[in-house]
Amino acid sequence: MTAPATVLIADDQPLVRRGLALMLAPEPDFQVVAEAADGADAVRLAHEHRPDVVIMDIRMPVLDGIAATERLVAELPDCRVLALSTFDMDEHVVAALRAGAYGFLPKDISPEDLVAALQVVRDGEAILAPRLLTRLISSHVKAPIHPTSPRVPSGAEGLTPREREVWRLIAAGLDNTEIAERLGVSASTVKNHITGLFAGLGVRDRAQAVIAAYETGLVTARRES
Repeated sequence: MTAPATVLIADDQPLVRRGLALMLAPEPDFQVVAEAADGADAVRLAHEHRPDVVIMDIRMPVLDGIAATERLVAELPDCRVLALSTFDMDEHVVAALRAGAYGFLPKDISPEDLVAALQVVRDGEAILAPRLLTRLISSHVKAPIHPTSPRVPSGAEGLTPREREVWRLIAAGLDNTEIAERLGVSASTVKNHITGLFAGLGVRDRAQAVIAAYETGLVTARRES
């Protein structure tokens, strides 16, 4: 049997920390090793315990979750952050993902969804609640791109036509299996295209690829009539 993934919970509300810990207590795949009451404490305890995943509240005293995530990504790159917040506003989602979080979920998710999200993040993939992804796409489609400073990734021009198509499908919310079915190729081929795509865009995961797609204007979505 493999050892359980270690988890650090960072939230300024003791009741929330205890609730999250109790949710994970019955799960054999995860072990809570520490709890932090603010972002600075989270960084300190992460250095001490080297957790696999940090459940990070966004709004905390001393050092907020965004700043704490930035520090963890820089100082402990093997430690993956899953951001949680009651305030699931678009700017918080984007800021968390830009800071390096592997995902962003609202605090009202079910215990089952929390465990599933932790499994995804533990495996190095990105996770974003469907309602947040829908809003994120909508807000970035409607937001005007500054004419003097378009955020076009330097490597975007070097993407192959197939990599661009995979990028569009990722931005539409399709997973690897759905992309493979849509393109009539194998899942391993899709993974190869995604590797080239991420390298070209200079992004780490699907969530950052979605943000890049809509901020650059290279990918668009259907507008409601």
